[in-house]
Amino acid sequence: MVLPEGFALPSLVYLLPLLLAVGSVAWALWRVKPTISERTVVALAPWMVVGAGLHALYQVQFVPKSLAPLLGTPSVYLTTFVVAGLVWLFSLQRRRNSVPQTLAGVGVAGILLVVAVALWYGIQNDSLRLFWPFVALVVAVVLTGLLWAGTQFFYPHVAVITGAVGVLTLFGHAVDSVSTAVGIDVLNFGERTPVSRAILEFAEVLPTADAIGVGWLFIIVKLAIAEFVVILFADYVADEPAEGYLLLGVVAAVGLGPGAHNLILFAITG
Repeated sequence: MVLPEGFALPSLVYLLPLLLAVGSVAWALWRVKPTISERTVVALAPWMVVGAGLHALYQVQFVPKSLAPLLGTPSVYLTTFVVAGLVWLFSLQRRRNSVPQTLAGVGVAGILLVVAVALWYGIQNDSLRLFWPFVALVVAVVLTGLLWAGTQFFYPHVAVITGAVGVLTLFGHAVDSVSTAVGIDVLNFGERTPVSRAILEFAEVLPTADAIGVGWLFIIVKLAIAEFVVILFADYVADEPAEGYLLLGVVAAVGLGPGAHNLILFAITG
């Protein structure tokens, strides 16, 4: 089993229109060929958090039933792409000189809305617990800073070339790994992704499991891979900036999306 638990496509009534929307937005973006730069990829980061928050609300069944099939796994990724893509297309048509600002601004507004709904759910159900998600976020920020400082010292050209997207990649995977460790070792949550679960299960048989838990190994592995990818992508970004930044942004999303989902879910479910 390679796919995460809960992976299921919605019914054809939802799937076909969703795929049509994805194809239409992707075709429209390909046709206009928008500029993809460091700023563009960073501007898309808030949308990763929006999708993560919507999926967390889906898991606690705090979304309209008519929209729920669009917010499961993997449909939430497609739904978020469609909405973000439409905003991107609109900004290209109306605000060509401020596309990243528009993308980021609407994305941040989306985060505020999703977080407000999530907080309301937590308050209504007396399940709002912010301490450990906050600790996980702070630790992730500290680890990102240390990793990026190391990158600047040992691989200064990598830091210059990858820039903010490199930082975003490290931060995304720091949030994912630290939040997973907190969820496993402190909050007694499970891990849905088979590869991640295998790492955690291996850590359970180590003599350190009883003393410091199992999440530490997942953090080390995740951050080592993220750092390696950033270093590996530097030359590609230098040679093909648009493709390089976009692909590195996808790598960042693979970490930031699940990590943000963990933080929001932990916060509203106690």
